[in-house]
Amino acid sequence: MSKYVKNLLTDQVRQELSGVSDCLVISIAGLPANTNWSLRNRLREKKINLRVIKNSLARRATEGTALAPAFTGLAQEAAVVWGGEDIVSLAKEIVAIAKEKGFEKLLTRGGAMEGAPISADQVEEVSKWPSRGEQLSILVGQILSPGAKLSGQLLGPGGMLASQIKKKSEAEEGAEGDAAAEGAAAEGAPAEGG
Repeated sequence: MSKYVKNLLTDQVRQELSGVSDCLVISIAGLPANTNWSLRNRLREKKINLRVIKNSLARRATEGTALAPAFTGLAQEAAVVWGGEDIVSLAKEIVAIAKEKGFEKLLTRGGAMEGAPISADQVEEVSKWPSRGEQLSILVGQILSPGAKLSGQLLGPGGMLASQIKKKSEAEEGAEGDAAAEGAAAEGAPAEGG
């Protein structure tokens, strides 16, 4: 391949990966064509990109970027995956697919996260972290928890007081009603007798 064509390919890959700070490197060698198509289709639905790339081309295209550590020391041809909601959701998806029947040949080889290299074992660990959405819900719960607790502490005694006042008023109404009934019965008793 001529130097001109190599430079064109390098520029194209560099442009595709511009602005990407996290990626995973996987191996899809040995996957049958239909399984490979199915994998690409599933990833596309989740807005995850996959590109099979030569290591030397990947190293040239990512030189000086946050993705460069993913390709240091890589010996075999690999596929780069990036996109999704965040690196955690990306790792979860890749690890889940690799465990499915028919995708046994899909191997995780490592990647880069925020400019630091991660190994295949670390990709497995990252897949167990809470995703961005889960982290946000945990954070919102922690933010709202003290307010909910304070509200409960303030409303609890007030609710008890209101309940006691209601019981007292019902008891007084009942006593007034009994007195009125007794008074009506006392007035009605002589009239019956007469």
